[in-house]
Amino acid sequence: MLLSAPALRFANCTRAAAAAATSTALWLLCRNPNPCRPTMEAVSPKSLIAGLSNPRPLLWNPLLSQSAEPKGICSAAEQSDVSSALVVVSFYKFADFPDHAVMRMPLKDLCEELRVSGGIILAPEGINGSICGTPESVEKVLEFIQSDDRLRGLRLVESPVSPEDEAIHHGHTSHSPVGAGEDAPFRWDHVRVKLKKEIVTFGDPSIRPTERVGKYVSPNDWNTLISDPDTVVIDVRNTYETRIGKFKGAVDPCTTAFREFPAWVDDQFQLAELEEQIVNKADSPKAGSKEQNKIEEAGKLPRGAMYCTGGIRCEKASSFLLSKGFEEVYHLEGGILKYLEEVPKAESLWEGECFVFDKRVSVEHGLTQGNFKLCYGCKQPVSDEDMEAPEWEFGVSCPYCFSTKSEEEKDRARARQKQFEAWGVIGGPDKGRRKPAELQKGTDEEARQPNSSI
Repeated sequence: MLLSAPALRFANCTRAAAAAATSTALWLLCRNPNPCRPTMEAVSPKSLIAGLSNPRPLLWNPLLSQSAEPKGICSAAEQSDVSSALVVVSFYKFADFPDHAVMRMPLKDLCEELRVSGGIILAPEGINGSICGTPESVEKVLEFIQSDDRLRGLRLVESPVSPEDEAIHHGHTSHSPVGAGEDAPFRWDHVRVKLKKEIVTFGDPSIRPTERVGKYVSPNDWNTLISDPDTVVIDVRNTYETRIGKFKGAVDPCTTAFREFPAWVDDQFQLAELEEQIVNKADSPKAGSKEQNKIEEAGKLPRGAMYCTGGIRCEKASSFLLSKGFEEVYHLEGGILKYLEEVPKAESLWEGECFVFDKRVSVEHGLTQGNFKLCYGCKQPVSDEDMEAPEWEFGVSCPYCFSTKSEEEKDRARARQKQFEAWGVIGGPDKGRRKPAELQKGTDEEARQPNSSI
C-alpha cells in the first residue's frame, strides 16, 4: 500500500521511536534482566517507609513511566516490588504461645501473596524468623504477626539487600550450621513457616526466657562491662562462627551446636561440686566466721557477660545461668550485629568478622560485606587461604569437612554442583514437574473415577 508523504514521515518517526524504545528497553534489561525487580538507578524524593527500625528509600524502575502510579507492567504485588528496595529483617519473640500452629497457614499465605521470602519458626515458646521483601511487604507481615498481643514487641534487626544479592541459598538442612534451629532460618527462594518444639534449639524445656533472663546491656555500654577483669565474657555461638571473629578476651565454649552449651557450663564452672557444697552447707562452719567466708568466696560464681549474633541464643543462655545460681548475668542487646552497626570501628573491641545466616556469609563494622565465602559441602565459612588448600573443591569440600566426608558423599556433591552449573537449579530444569507419562497416567486414573455428583 502506498503512503502519502506526511503519512510516510509519520510512519518513519513511529518506527524510529519504537526502535529507540526497544534499544533502551534491551539496555535496561541487560542491567536488570527481571523488569519486575527494582534497579538501584534512582531514588524517589518521596517518603521513607515508617515502622521499620531503619527505614529505606523507595526506588523507581526506569522501565516504568514517571507517573506516581506505574500501570500496565506488572501485577499489584509486582508493582509493590518494583517500587521499593529490598530489606532483610530478622526477628524473634519469646512468648507463651501454645496455639502457635493456628498461625502457620495464614502467615505462609500472606508471605506468598506479598512475595516475602525467608524462613519462620513457630513454637510453643514464641516465634523466630528472617524474611526478605520490600519494606511495605515486610511491614505488613510484621504487623500481621504482632496483631497477636502475645507477639507484640518483636526484637528486630534490619539490613538492606540489593536485588543482585537475592539468590537461592541451596542445600539447607537441619544438620547444617545454617539449618533451621540455629540462630535464624534463612532461605531466599521461597518462604518456609515451620512448627517446632523450640524457636532456638536448647534441649531443656525447663528453661523459660519468658520468666527470667539476664540484664540487657546496650552496645554503647558493652565495652565498659567486658573490660572489667571481674567479668567473664562468654561467646554463646558455635566453633564455625567463633573462629572467624569474637570479642577481645571472650571465652569460646567450642560447641558445635547450641544444645551443647549447658554441659559446657556445668563442666567449666564445676557446678556439680558447687551444688554439693550447698547441700552440705548445714555442716559448714558457723555463718559469719572467717572459714565460712572463705568457702562462700571460693564457691561464688563470677559475673557473666554473654553475646551471640542477634541476641536470641543469649535469652536462653542467660536464663539457664540464672537457674544454675549465677547472680550477675548480662547479655548484649541486639547481639553482635547491633554492636557492629552502632559502635565505631575505632572504639570497637570486636576482632575479626561476624558470621551471618544468609548469602553475605560474614559482615564487618557497619554491617558491610565481609571477606568470607561459604563451603556448600558443610555450610561453614571459608577464607581465601582456605580456598587455596588442597582439600578445597567448590561445592564439595573444604579443609573443615574434607576428612569427615566419604567418597560417595563427595561424588553426590559433585553431581549436585554439575546440575546447578548446567541448569541453575539442583535437580535439573524439570525438578518438581510431572513427566508426560505420569500426567497421562494421572488423567486416565481420574477418568476412571466415578463422578461424585451423580
